This record gives sequence, C-alpha cells and structure tokens, in this order.
Amino acid sequence: MYHSVVISSAGDGSISTIQIKNIVMSEHIIVTTGIYDAIKEHLRRRKVSIPEENRLTAELRTAKQVLRRELPQDVVTVDRVVTLKDHDTQEENEYIFVSSNRAKPKKNKHSILSDIALAVVGYKVGDVISWPFRDGERKLEIVNVQPWQG
Repeated sequence: MYHSVVISSAGDGSISTIQIKNIVMSEHIIVTTGIYDAIKEHLRRRKVSIPEENRLTAELRTAKQVLRRELPQDVVTVDRVVTLKDHDTQEENEYIFVSSNRAKPKKNKHSILSDIALAVVGYKVGDVISWPFRDGERKLEIVNVQPWQG
C-alpha cells in the first residue's frame, strides 16, 4: 500500500484542500497456467518494450498460478470485461479482453497479450498499477471486472 497526496490551491497561495488516498496494489498477480505460459511465450518472442519486459518478468517471478475455476471473479484475465480509470486523464474506459485469435480492437475486443491487457492482467478490482507503456508511464486503476461470454 502507498499513499497519494493531492493538494489543491485556492489561487492566492493558501491551501484549500488536502486529500490523502490509500492506494492498494496486490502483492502478486494471479493468473491461470495458460495465461502464464502465453505471457512467457510473448516475452520470449520479444513482443514488448524493454521496460515492459522487465516488469512482466518480475511479475511472473512472483505470480500465483491457479486453475481457471480457482481464479477469483474480480481478477483481470481472458474473457472478462474490464473498466479501467486512467489516473492521468481521469477517463474511464471499458475493454473486453479475449484470446489473441479472437481480438478485434475496432469492436473493443483486445488480445490478452495487448499492451493494455498486459498492464493489468492478474490484478484485481481496486488495484492501481503504474505501467511503463511505450508512450510513457501511466497509472491505471481497475474499477470493475465482469465475465464476458462472446
């Protein structure tokens, strides 16, 4: 857990609001063995940037692998509808994460191996993740995770 402090100024130099938020991030990601293997193969093929590779390698080292039926419903994985809040823009977006062969980004179906999915896979609702995207570091919060039947 870490703390985020937001300070608002009244414009005259005085402080009008101080807000402290506790931000919780899971100690380790939880993934199925199939997703774990898919990410490892994706890394082996060098399909990600160096910062993403370093982060994913570290996450996989401590990942908890479970059977699909043991995966908690609030964890990001394949065949889930996920609502993410970008803390930089304050925008919320919904994504459908599917297997790579079913991905159709124009229909909002993103591969579980896409950059956005790799940033949040294995994390759960309430987690805030700082991720080294190709265009820079972004902080994403997992707002909602629902099953998706396509």
